Amino acid sequence: MNSVCLVVDRLHWGYLGAYGNTWLPTPAFDRLAAEGFVWDGAFIESPRLHAFYNACWAGRHAMRPVAPIDADQSLIELLSRHGVHSRLLTDDPRVAGHPLASGFSEAVNLRLPLPTAPADSLEHTLLGRCFSQAVELLDSAAEPFLLWCHLGSLGTAWDAPRDFRQAVWDEGDPEPPDLVLPPETILPKDYDPDLLLGFTQVYAAQVGVLDACLDVILDWLAESEKGGRTLLIVASARGFPLGEHLRVGPCDHALYGELVHVPLMLRLPALTDATDRSDALVQPSDLAPTLGHWHGVQADRFLGAANLLRLMQESGEPLRQCVGIVGEGEERAMVTPAWYFRQGPRPELFLRPDDCWCANDVADRCPEIAEAMSSALAAYHRAMLSEGQEAMPALDRGLLVGVE
Repeated sequence: MNSVCLVVDRLHWGYLGAYGNTWLPTPAFDRLAAEGFVWDGAFIESPRLHAFYNACWAGRHAMRPVAPIDADQSLIELLSRHGVHSRLLTDDPRVAGHPLASGFSEAVNLRLPLPTAPADSLEHTLLGRCFSQAVELLDSAAEPFLLWCHLGSLGTAWDAPRDFRQAVWDEGDPEPPDLVLPPETILPKDYDPDLLLGFTQVYAAQVGVLDACLDVILDWLAESEKGGRTLLIVASARGFPLGEHLRVGPCDHALYGELVHVPLMLRLPALTDATDRSDALVQPSDLAPTLGHWHGVQADRFLGAANLLRLMQESGEPLRQCVGIVGEGEERAMVTPAWYFRQGPRPELFLRPDDCWCANDVADRCPEIAEAMSSALAAYHRAMLSEGQEAMPALDRGLLVGVE
């Protein structure tokens, strides 16, 4: 069996039709959702890229104690010892330079020059060139294989051709700008809405480029012999704020939904779980046991992480009652099925799943819940520093079901 893991850094959850977007066509992502399994409750463990790959490749949650990771026990090394040929394709040198990346059988670090103007065609975009290389690697891959693709261009260069930009323009709106360098700013409260509109137009065009590229991978899976034996995972390392909480771009990595709530989709070759979805709380560390299981490797060593393939096939009790997120400095967040709690400069509380963008802080109206979430977050952190999430005490019903 084979696998392809496609990680698109800075992919905003709210710009995909499969997650409720109605104004931006994303037919390839819609196709993937129809052919696969959609996770509605995927949250990163940290906005730091290094921590993301500690989670993916070693099952190490960002709240676990800081300690060297034994590369010999990473997912990539385990697969290698079981005869799986692993390849890493990335346009981000930080990913290629991660200590665990040395376990890949082959690493292709695409050192593409950053554009200074919109591309003249889809094929000449950074994403187009990355996906072209991915298809070449798929065609030449010896089975069984893992192809891990990390694409960072949504956060480094918006080179969508002008026709993609015009496709998201509405009559009466300003023309989409030729912006190429992704913005990073905190907007003033009296910001010009046309400025933000231009940012969202160009980002949407870039998602359109991504969607067109993804369709090529889906065609390969559907039409090639090897595709009939290949699992596809599409994930994101973190989102890209676009005006929510006055932030555009990474800025201060504040732990709000637009940054930490990310898309996650799995497509099995037999399409046995087509058009299904789950709101279970899942995190990047779950990818390690999931890929291990897919390739027939025992992955019990990934403490606290879950095999998503098993969850796709089973129903019953929720996978876990909560997940924790580590931010910059002392910032932390906790997510339960009913609440999102941010411990920042001041405690903030948001109702899930309705307020997925953390727009309406109810901490002052629900002080008991806010206090209970704060205590639960502290208990979660203590558990992760010792035995792992299994040591976490059961949460009160009010933290799991909300206000009844």
